[in-house]
Amino acid sequence: MSEPGSSSIAAHFRRLPDPRVRRTRRHSLEAILVITLCAVICGADDWVSIAHFGHAKRKWFRRFLALPHGIPSHDTFGRVFAALDPEAFKAAFLAWVHTVAALLPGDVIAIDGKTLRQTFDKASDKAAIHMVSAWATAQGVCLGQVKTDAKSNEITAIPKLLDVLALADRIVTIDAMGCQTAIAQAIQAKGGDYVLSLKGNQTLLHDDIRTFFVDAEAHAFAGIPHTTAETVDGDHGRIEVRRAWATDDLAWLEDRPRWSGLRSVLRVDAERTVGERTSCETRFFLSSLPPDAALLARAVRSHWAIENSLHWVLDVAMNQDKTRIRTGHAPENLAILHHVALNLLKQERTAKLGIKNRRLAAGWEHDYLLRVIMGAKN
Repeated sequence: MSEPGSSSIAAHFRRLPDPRVRRTRRHSLEAILVITLCAVICGADDWVSIAHFGHAKRKWFRRFLALPHGIPSHDTFGRVFAALDPEAFKAAFLAWVHTVAALLPGDVIAIDGKTLRQTFDKASDKAAIHMVSAWATAQGVCLGQVKTDAKSNEITAIPKLLDVLALADRIVTIDAMGCQTAIAQAIQAKGGDYVLSLKGNQTLLHDDIRTFFVDAEAHAFAGIPHTTAETVDGDHGRIEVRRAWATDDLAWLEDRPRWSGLRSVLRVDAERTVGERTSCETRFFLSSLPPDAALLARAVRSHWAIENSLHWVLDVAMNQDKTRIRTGHAPENLAILHHVALNLLKQERTAKLGIKNRRLAAGWEHDYLLRVIMGAKN
């Protein structure tokens, strides 16, 4: 196995423009980025711990990094990441992901946002940043991210994210915030299909579709072409029953011409029983896919992988919400680095461990950290 310096992600790092004046550079940008990535993979979450990690591993790093002036100080790490162009860093991330994410036709790409709660700064009246991410649900890989200043700006951020994704023959799922005609059109323009959650932000449309399904159910869907699907699963005393109805009977829908490629609407009833308590929820969706209830319900179910496999892991296994780095571009750049680290940890499948324990193993074992950095799968 070759050293990390020749790995795919390190090769993409080398293309980044260095934000520092040449005469002031004592440490290479590649060394700073590789040390930081390794430190983040192993659990470091601030510049002091990243620098300390570098010093603890300096003999190992010298095997493949040029370190004529030793390990950078914590101030150097902080200054570089605060100044590093996040758009260039994001472009390098996207270029790397395109080489490792083998998406197939019909794969689901879930898009959702997450606020980095500790990135706010009262002193400078700076709000916490909000990252909108794209998640390949089958591969378990983050495909990209865009920063916004608030959740309400997801409407403008999502098209920017869609613009850099390969969507042809893929299914894009988005929650109600992204249920917009312009977003549906953008997905269709790139050859993708959509399943968009419909809630109160499209009040009239939501009410019309809800009324349609209530009336159709009351008459046993007589004369209405439709498909149905049902799944039952559960664990630890929880039982969840999901029932889905899909139809392409949309001649009655006045808003249909506004939604590019709209072919079907979906209703999903989720009944959840925990012990003696049962709760029910009904949701509605718009889709450019045919009215195949089983296919549409699977896409809806897959969407929640971005919460469970990305956002939850970033918070619980990688402590992202506790990160207090706030200066310059550093919060956004560190968020991108968290996505890089998570992708690498998920690609490494030889250790049958959760993400948290993979991070510990990487910190303890140089050979295992090398496997993670190299993106080795077997």
